[in-house]
Amino acid sequence: MKNSEKLRRLLQQELKQRRVFKKKYSWFENARPNQLPPDGFWKTWLILAGRGFGKTRTGSETLRSWVETGQVKRIALVGGSLHEVRSVMVEGESGILNVHPPKDRPLYIPSQRLIKWPNGAIAQFFGAEAYEQLRGPQFDCAWIDELAKFRRAEDIWQQLQLCLRLGNNPKCIVTTTPRPTKLMKELLNSPNVVITRGSTFDNAENLAPSYLEQIRKQFINTRLGAQELYAEMLTETAGALWQRSMIQYQQPAYSPEGRPELERIVIAIDPATTTHDHSDETGIVVAGIDVSKQAYVLEDLSGKLSPHDWGRRVVDSYYRLKADRIVVEINKGGDLVENVLKSIDPTIPLKSVRATRGKYTRAEPIAALYEQHRVFHATPLSALEQQICDYIPGITAKSPDRMDALVWALTELMLESERQPKLKIWD
Repeated sequence: MKNSEKLRRLLQQELKQRRVFKKKYSWFENARPNQLPPDGFWKTWLILAGRGFGKTRTGSETLRSWVETGQVKRIALVGGSLHEVRSVMVEGESGILNVHPPKDRPLYIPSQRLIKWPNGAIAQFFGAEAYEQLRGPQFDCAWIDELAKFRRAEDIWQQLQLCLRLGNNPKCIVTTTPRPTKLMKELLNSPNVVITRGSTFDNAENLAPSYLEQIRKQFINTRLGAQELYAEMLTETAGALWQRSMIQYQQPAYSPEGRPELERIVIAIDPATTTHDHSDETGIVVAGIDVSKQAYVLEDLSGKLSPHDWGRRVVDSYYRLKADRIVVEINKGGDLVENVLKSIDPTIPLKSVRATRGKYTRAEPIAALYEQHRVFHATPLSALEQQICDYIPGITAKSPDRMDALVWALTELMLESERQPKLKIWD
């Protein structure tokens, strides 16, 4: 009796493992219709979809299928950098290596930027920053990931078209979240391009409920959400996070002494580390939040300043506005930044922050707050407003110091409000 029960449990376990294996590796039985290759004759398959849609899995599985059926032999894998090709397209959870059953996994040779399949098919890696390496090689298939964010997307695209010359019908897969670049607009209007669209929520079954709840709260009914979640092509300033229409003016209540009556006021600093003519500016932005959780950008005190000058400007503003905290980015200056302020006033409350994520990732939720009309400018701040409306992630070369300070200030006020600050009582 015990043996039969044990056998039954073993059989159940084996059946469960087979179901898991089938779900993981039987792509054409589990993929959604908009993840399967289009029918008919085409040269480029443009998968324009929101984050988390499953673009990487779609690209990896399609290549696996084509290789296993002998449709393609020489493949170009193109990403924003070689690191992105390796970490996302090849080694990632949905990358080429992991969509193959272990016994069928191709040989991976990172030092040669190469994958080799048992049937002789190979895939070579290329980073967008070194697009001229595409001169010379020839392929019958290519997969480009996040083409819309490449700095020199048109050059890369042109070089790749010259390489796709093997076989009867060389094909290209493009997986990307959209940005309104010239190349993306051309691809959308090309007769040789078949387009698949999809949103983040198409893949809700495979995404964490907490993630879905967060992005709904933060990005639904915003332009950024339309682009990043629903893959809509926005038509204003190409790729800019902020548009002029998002900036609205409104003043908070002021005391008889002329100070804003707000629940909290912070001063954020993005310090420059040099002081010569070509130095970056030190970004200094003052912002506050009222009891209804509306934020107000009060002042932009940025400029090309020596450490002592920006330190004095910040401390004076702290007392003038009766601020609650000074937020300082320490990536560039480290302890020096804190020492400058403490040398002027050792009692001043500081919060040091270090950027561990990219500028775009940090700025996204702040731009969304503007779009949701939760941030107002108390007065026109032309230099700051020009900078945020000109900032195009991945393209703008000059450091947006005023924008960085703005992002730190509003992050402290709006996104970390669950952390209760120490109360400071002003006499």
